[in-house]
Amino acid sequence: MGQLSNRTIAVLSESGFEETELTSPVQRLKEEGATVHIISSKSGKIQAMKGDHQWTIEVAVDKTISEANPDDYNGLLIPGGVLNPDALRKNDDAIAFVKSFFEAGKPVAAICHGPQVLITAEVVSGRKLTSTKTIKIDLINAGADWYDEEVIVDQGMVTSRSPDDLPAFNDKIVEEFAEGIHEGQHS
Repeated sequence: MGQLSNRTIAVLSESGFEETELTSPVQRLKEEGATVHIISSKSGKIQAMKGDHQWTIEVAVDKTISEANPDDYNGLLIPGGVLNPDALRKNDDAIAFVKSFFEAGKPVAAICHGPQVLITAEVVSGRKLTSTKTIKIDLINAGADWYDEEVIVDQGMVTSRSPDDLPAFNDKIVEEFAEGIHEGQHS
């Protein structure tokens, strides 16, 4: 029985996610006892990438965004990759899903390019976070306080820069998802 045995975590992703940024955190969450649902805009499977050009594994989608109720989840994970966050940002239902976690004070984790989704959800202003350096200016322009650190936690929002940061990121998401509601987490 792990720290997250009574938690259900949503992983919001489209095809084009960075493989290890989904598989590594999901494995750790399951090891800690969490129930994990992969949520995407379409049913079936989504496909991973390694780097920017190599398609790799497929992952089964558990629920579509329209089927998933944010109230059923204790936390949200947004993996990076170049294509995944870009696709999510174009989807109004995905953005509404993300915003609902912030409105409820639930922990949200995003890695690498994942914080691009948080920009579109308009939840980064005045918040301390990190990401891949390629979106640093986007985050700063959206009002975020950006830092070059392996993992940053700001009132239940966990961010990391890249797959190299996964050990620290995974430790922090377990901690924050176990803590639950954060009064300072807001939209």
